[in-house]
This record gives sequence, structure tokens and C-alpha cells, in this order.
Amino acid sequence: MRKESYEFLRSILETPSPSGFEQPVQRIVRKRMKSFSDKITTDVHGNVAVALNPKGSPSVMLAGHADQIGLMVKYIDDNGYLFVVPIGGIDPSVLPGSRVIVHSQHGPIDAVIGRKPIHLLRAEERGAKVELREMWVDIGAKNKKEVEQVVSIGDPVTFRLELAALGSDRVTAPAFDNKCGVFVVMEALRICAEKKMSCALHAVSTVQEEIGLRGARTSCYGLDPQVGIAVDVTHATDYPGVDKRTAGDLKLGAGPTIVTGANVNPKLGQMLMATAKAKRIPFQPEAAAGGTPTDANAMQLSRSGVAAALIGIPNRYMHTQVEVVSLTDLTNAAKLIAETVMKISRRTNFIPE
Repeated sequence: MRKESYEFLRSILETPSPSGFEQPVQRIVRKRMKSFSDKITTDVHGNVAVALNPKGSPSVMLAGHADQIGLMVKYIDDNGYLFVVPIGGIDPSVLPGSRVIVHSQHGPIDAVIGRKPIHLLRAEERGAKVELREMWVDIGAKNKKEVEQVVSIGDPVTFRLELAALGSDRVTAPAFDNKCGVFVVMEALRICAEKKMSCALHAVSTVQEEIGLRGARTSCYGLDPQVGIAVDVTHATDYPGVDKRTAGDLKLGAGPTIVTGANVNPKLGQMLMATAKAKRIPFQPEAAAGGTPTDANAMQLSRSGVAAALIGIPNRYMHTQVEVVSLTDLTNAAKLIAETVMKISRRTNFIPE
């Protein structure tokens, strides 16, 4: 991966963007893409659309969501402990003992998530389901008054954000779901900017996917593309305990996935696979029988319909503090999308036959 691209990936991963609070990441996207685009716009919802050859035809939209799961301060007790509610699909079982950051109007505040230690749990509590309401965020304050000087109700909380290398090709960080999707769609546009193409390309950093595909709905309606490709993470299954009979056989480093199913336009899906084979870009087939819980779903159903496709980045340990992906998979996903987009012209027919 190019040094400049890696630094872009690091910067968005280490910047907080829980759903509803994505704008710090969106500012980084706008700054990074300024020299590669013809136009950059931000809509009222907060989606950032980076346009290349905007007068071309047909119009193609790439979507990667910028938001991450997180927590929100709901209540502060008299002893200065913060009680929180989830933003998106938080798994409470991974939270006890986590280092987190409260993103306040006064700046980031280091904190930890506390829970009654196992030594003090009753026998019947030790095997019980871990509940978020039984945990709290501790910023080290003496009391409620001290907390209220720096923290407000509604402040977001995220895992401590840091990118770290694992071996030569794999990296770990919170929020690869789905800031790596933002990286891939912007990297694909950067590649396209170096070559000629017929279509109009809009790479969109969408917001609020984790709470209902909300940004993809509004941005796709506004841009009104004829073609849409979403990039999101998918579950890698190359670690112990995963039933491949139901989850499929997907590995880190073996290439991005190309999804087949009801959420994918057959001709666009076939075009992606043909491009991968012609350009010798490794990929993995992935089956999705119905609508997917990704931006591809919202794009496909926008207005009178969009020819949609979905590219997946294999990801281990999704929605935890230690998500793991392959840098090579990210690079190959961007190449695959760019090569495919450059083949799309007015003559390309996406009507299923």
C-alpha cells in the first residue's frame, strides 16, 4: 500500500465518528480528496460526496460508511460514574475492562469501563448475560459536580482509537467497520482520476449506516445515480469456532468478496467478476440470499431502482476493539472497483435478461 494511502487510512481510523458524530472524519475525507476530484459537496445529513467527471454518463455512486459503533452518555450518578446507551450494535460482553474515550466539547477524555469484579459476583451472577446497564464509564472524577465540568449528557464514547500492525500485511483497530469502506471508495476514485472514463463518478462517505442505512438513503436520493457499488466489511471465517456451512469460507488476504444475491444487479456483479479475472485481481465469491444490512440495500431501492453491487472486506472480530483486516485486500478492492468503473459507459446495459 502506498505511504500516502496508509496515512489516510490511519487518520480516519484514529478519528472518532460514532453515528451522528461523523464530521471530524468527513473533514479528513474532504481534505484528502481535494486534489483528486472535480467537486466535493456535503449535504444536510453530513454525507460527503466526492465527484469526478460529474458531467459524464451514466452516474455511478460508490458508498462507504464513515460511522462506527459507540456509546452515548445517558446519566451521571452522584459519585461521578457515567452510564451509557449504545450507538449501533455494541456487544456488551466485550466492554468490561475496556479503555475508552469520552468525546466532550472540552476535548477527548480518557476513561475505562468498569464492572463489578468476578471476586464480588454472586455465584448466580457469574454465568449470567452481561448487561450494559450493569457497567459504567469511569473518568477518574470524585463526584458528579466534577464530571459535569467536562462531560455533558449526550457526549459520545468510543473505544480508544489506534491502528496497529499485525505481521507484514494485517492491521488491527476499532472501527474497520466501516472506515475501511470509506478508504476503499476514495482510493478507487483516486485511481480513476489518473485515467480517462466515460461515466460520472461519485465516491460518497456516508453517515449513520450503523443505525439504519440513513446516510446512504439520503445521499443516493440526492445524487440519483444509475449504478451503485457499496463497500463494507464482511465476516472473515478463518479462525476457530466459525461454522463455514452457514457463514461461508472467507479468508483474510485472499481478496475482497464479490457478493451474489438479490441485493446485487446480476450484470454488474458479473462485470465485477469478469474484471477481476481479466486484471488478475484476487477475489472471493460471497452469497447473500436477501437484502443485505449494508448501504447497497438502500442504494438498490432508491427512487425507481439502482443497479447495485456489494464488495466485502473480510474482517475478523467485527464490532470489537480489535477488528483485523488485510491491507492487500483493501488495495485490491480499490483496484477492482476502479477498473470496473472505467469500463462503464452510456452503452453499458444493466437491465437483467
